[in-house]
Amino acid sequence: MSSDVREPPVSTTARDGARTLPLPTPRGPVSEALLAQLVLDPVDAPQSARDTFDEAVRSAPAVVDPDVLLTQDHDVQLALFCLYELHYRGIEDVSDDWEWDPSLLAARAVIERAFEAELRSRVEMPELPAPDRASVAEALFDLTSQDSGPGLSHFVAKKATEEQLRDLLVHRSVYQLKEADPHTWAIPRLGGAPKGALVEIQTDEYGGGDPALMHAALFAQTMRGMGLDDSYGAYVDHVDAATLASVNLMSFFGLHRRLRGAIVGHLAAFEMTSSIPNRLYGNGFRRTGHDAATTRYFDEHVEADAVHEQIAGRDLAGRLAEDDPSLLPDIVFGAAACLAVDGWAAAALLASWERGSLALRSVA
Repeated sequence: MSSDVREPPVSTTARDGARTLPLPTPRGPVSEALLAQLVLDPVDAPQSARDTFDEAVRSAPAVVDPDVLLTQDHDVQLALFCLYELHYRGIEDVSDDWEWDPSLLAARAVIERAFEAELRSRVEMPELPAPDRASVAEALFDLTSQDSGPGLSHFVAKKATEEQLRDLLVHRSVYQLKEADPHTWAIPRLGGAPKGALVEIQTDEYGGGDPALMHAALFAQTMRGMGLDDSYGAYVDHVDAATLASVNLMSFFGLHRRLRGAIVGHLAAFEMTSSIPNRLYGNGFRRTGHDAATTRYFDEHVEADAVHEQIAGRDLAGRLAEDDPSLLPDIVFGAAACLAVDGWAAAALLASWERGSLALRSVA
């Protein structure tokens, strides 16, 4: 297979336990201005640094005319990813005091408005169901069953080469190494039965309290089995805008209370489209000779997500719509957005493979 980018760096002794995102490489004027600001002491940072970033954001073509922001603007998607990462594990050599800096929050809001505008314009909305558990669950199952996707999981099961499997893991690692965290933001925003349903799902995602069984830890185990670096954020520089957008979508929904319906809908669709693809992914890794330790992450999701999809559809999304019918449009929007954005990311990956190249970005 030919490739116009180098393969991802590997680590035979993975840096397990890394807690912060390595400082990424800028991809344009917006991320360059942001990262230049973040490495400064927030107490002593000159106003000029804040102004430079703010101006870069407000003049970015994808923000001024948001029609390529979701899948093509590497620069703005990286900047948004870094702004969100301040609320997760932080960024290497960046002060935690930047997390709630008013100038950063104001600039982030500008990007988010453009991000949401493109989402609302591009994501196709189905007809809304009645706001009751049975109807909402049925509508979500119907929506997700209609999503044929680009056939990525079938390609992995039957055709993917070893380097393509590694490419898949590199792209998925940006989310999977913090799996469940974006959806967890919704827990304090819910109450009653929906909160209980979400906690039930997340408890499984976090291994029932056993760190070794956390789904993020199982994914890291798969990466080690493929000779990849399993440390947090190791491959952010190597993934495309569509992959960053799929992670940013979750953070955007999860970090805004007004979008609590959307993060619930996102999780429901995420769980409903997980079991069968993960079975196929596991088959692909077994086909190329990998052992049970390497496929355990995928095998765990075949069983777990078959249960989670029922809880997410009925007890979480359906019950939330019953409790507050005003959230129904965003519940459905969140599910539709999940399918659309994740589909675009998967399609970009598959298109690269079918061209005979990898989807990895080259880093100077």
